Amino acid sequence: MPGQPMRAVAAQVMLAVEQGRSLSQCLPPALNRLPETDRPALQAQCFGTCRWFYQLDGELQGRLKKPLKPADRVIHHLMLVALFQLRHSERASYAVLNETVEACRALDKPHLTGLVNAILRAAEREGPPGVTSDYLRFAHPPWMVEKLRHNWPDDWQSILEANNTQAPMTLRVNARRFTRQAYLDLLGDAGIEARPTPFAPHGLQLETPVPVERLPYFADGAVSVQDEAAQLCTTLLDLAPGQRVLDACAAPGGKTCAILEACEDLSEVVAIDESADRLPRIEENLTRLDLTATVQQADAAQTDDWWDGQAFDRILLDVPCSATGVIRRHPDIKLLRRESDIVPLAGIQLGLLNALWQTLRPGGRLVYATCSVFPQENHRIIRRFLKQTDQAVLLAPDLPWGRDTEAGRQLLPTPQSHDGFFYAVLEKSEQ
Repeated sequence: MPGQPMRAVAAQVMLAVEQGRSLSQCLPPALNRLPETDRPALQAQCFGTCRWFYQLDGELQGRLKKPLKPADRVIHHLMLVALFQLRHSERASYAVLNETVEACRALDKPHLTGLVNAILRAAEREGPPGVTSDYLRFAHPPWMVEKLRHNWPDDWQSILEANNTQAPMTLRVNARRFTRQAYLDLLGDAGIEARPTPFAPHGLQLETPVPVERLPYFADGAVSVQDEAAQLCTTLLDLAPGQRVLDACAAPGGKTCAILEACEDLSEVVAIDESADRLPRIEENLTRLDLTATVQQADAAQTDDWWDGQAFDRILLDVPCSATGVIRRHPDIKLLRRESDIVPLAGIQLGLLNALWQTLRPGGRLVYATCSVFPQENHRIIRRFLKQTDQAVLLAPDLPWGRDTEAGRQLLPTPQSHDGFFYAVLEKSEQ
């Protein structure tokens, strides 16, 4: 419906997320419905409401005498968006109330304007309620709080707090074009403050995020936006000229491009991904950075469908996972992920590892990666694989980052630093 007020659109986006669609799916078309000047605010409202959903929803349910009818569910989300602004933004409360009532009418629910007005006025007058549980305090689903508490008894609170912070903007300097210091100087000339990342050799973290159009020579392939933890894959692959490299589950192509930038004379880089919709993103990144790879749509686990029988020297296997290490960048994960997802994901992960191991040459190296903080998807997968695979040797490189799990390195999400990530390095013995 064209011409709707921004917060009405935000409520519809939130309803779509509750129904199982990700922000990356439903936010772009919603942004296109609004004038360009309103788009940053819509994105902030949707991201913020997802980030604090469990806290806001707990408050709203306490204020509602009975749930709204299913047909009026969009108004529940409209009030959540308003509560987000009352609790977590500097928007004037009278403007929030007035605009929310107007949006209620725009959503063809004029009969609910009195209820919306009364609830939000009470919320403004009384302030936030006392928090009685950890999942409300940390604004995460109860199952996730409990699983983190069990898996990380000394770190669970800091993980939850990190998930609720704004992720920094981190760049990967294209080593074919610039040294890190040279690009840091260019940023300084452009009035953009940044500092080198401590672990990724080509990383720069900005003090404040900026539109990519402001980054010097971005369109010409000077840099890419990529978290420091994701950049570390190239340091583990031990790349050398002449190698044939596979990037499995490659979309959107950030790691494919990082591999090509890290070593200029690789014989071939093959990038495969199951999603036809995401392949164009790989091609766009390659084109902007003036890089070349063999891009294929395929289920990596079905090697008979895509593998030509020529073994790979190096494989990067960044498996589908719960994405619980990148919640601060994708807060809708809190609403979309279910505890029941973890066991099937672990099955997919082990299946991919078993299938791709057959395509690795003896003496070759496979780097297993996830953006998860759950051991069930990380070091426990590696232990299971090592038990059943005679030729697999776990390498334990001496690294200045992450926790040693004795079956790989675990990075936990850290405010003003890297995301949560897991890496394990496996070598195929010649025996």
